[in-house]
Amino acid sequence: MEPLTIDEIRGSFVNSTRSLVKAMTPPRGFTELPWESLDFLGWRDPKAPNRGYLVVRRAGGVTSIALTTQAAAGKPRRGTGLCDLCNTAHQITNVALFAARRAGTAGRDGNTVGTYICADLACSLYLRSLRDPEVPQGETIAPELRIERLSTRLDSFVNRVLT
Repeated sequence: MEPLTIDEIRGSFVNSTRSLVKAMTPPRGFTELPWESLDFLGWRDPKAPNRGYLVVRRAGGVTSIALTTQAAAGKPRRGTGLCDLCNTAHQITNVALFAARRAGTAGRDGNTVGTYICADLACSLYLRSLRDPEVPQGETIAPELRIERLSTRLDSFVNRVLT
């Protein structure tokens, strides 16, 4: 992914209000991000942990999507979960259901789409073995193919938000 500025990111949100975009906290270490290893930029807002952001470079430019998730409640769950974007297996507590308001009128009417994503939104780093998941991976295909599949799934999710 080509590096972006905070202003480019703030100006590319398709499903958020101006006040929420203005309140967005950039990811920690923004100036040191490994841009060359990212297929998309994703992070949880340090000041509002139930909020997350996905920033994707597409043919038409940059598209940013605001996400929400719920904090885990009650007794800690056990088991394994799978990210719908990168197909990385994690402990169930490290995969979260993220919801995004649809863009335009549908979103203003309260319509959302959701998907399970790595809770830290670091799919690109898992695919490139720059971050290790806690669960041994069963998938043995080449990283290039996994990255291609991530791109397809991410594009599908973004299209669902936009339509």
